[in-house]
Amino acid sequence: MTPWKCSQCGQLHETIPNSFSFDAPGHWENRRKWPAPKGCSFNKDYCVVDNTHYFIRAILEIPIHGTGEVFTFGVWSTLSEANFKREKKMARNPDRIHEPPYFGWFSNRIAQYPDTLNLKCNLHSQPRGLRPKIELEPTDHPLSVEQRNGITEARFQELSEQCLHNWQHPQSAA
Repeated sequence: MTPWKCSQCGQLHETIPNSFSFDAPGHWENRRKWPAPKGCSFNKDYCVVDNTHYFIRAILEIPIHGTGEVFTFGVWSTLSEANFKREKKMARNPDRIHEPPYFGWFSNRIAQYPDTLNLKCNLHSQPRGLRPKIELEPTDHPLSVEQRNGITEARFQELSEQCLHNWQHPQSAA
């Protein structure tokens, strides 16, 4: 890709970032300020809150038209306790790719879209060592539409700029 001038900051950049991620599920964010209470645990792949809420780190990909590339969000989803335990058990098993999708609730707010917290999703296991991919329920939510239909290169640049500069969708800024 050729150098581009950021419409947010006016600087010339060599590449447009195509991946952004969340360190934790939204439910964990407030707890990170204190030592984890009993019944809570967190690492780079899994999170448990109050021994009742189970989360897994995953990726959400949005195809970029005409490029063969994707725009990726590293995000979190809930899992039921049974699916959480099953996923952890299968984490190093090469047969994990044959697992049926796990149902979950999207667990981050992507500020560039109307509220994304608790969108319905399915998690698809990937080969050993790769995070599961999230497939949002096909609805009219803009994130779901863009995941299904893809985005233009102009939209890709716009999203990257917004993510780099903490832009928030008006409905998410409230």
